[in-house]
Amino acid sequence: QVQLVESGGGLVQAGGSLRLSCAASGIIFSYTGMGWYRQAPGKQRDLVATITSGGTTNYADSVKGRFTISRDNAKNTVYLQMNSLKPEDTAVYYCKGRLRGYDYWGQGTQVTVSS
Repeated sequence: QVQLVESGGGLVQAGGSLRLSCAASGIIFSYTGMGWYRQAPGKQRDLVATITSGGTTNYADSVKGRFTISRDNAKNTVYLQMNSLKPEDTAVYYCKGRLRGYDYWGQGTQVTVSS
């Protein structure tokens, strides 16, 4: 079955950096559009960044210039490099894969940014 496993979350001070990873299995990764979403307590889950199978990227306005999404098809992994982190970036970050109209989600990883 399809599995997406996130890692790399943690506690960081404002202005710091983290790199999230999402390892995929059970899916033809190179054909799969991937994305990162986040959900803060009491809020809806929002898009952070996406990357198509061809490598085209898209970002939420709130993270443009600070976050970078990338993928390594040889490792079946998508990354989210997060720089200049702010307290408002605190959330659970989820990895999503989309293939042939189906969405697959990871279990999430907590990112906490202290002021």
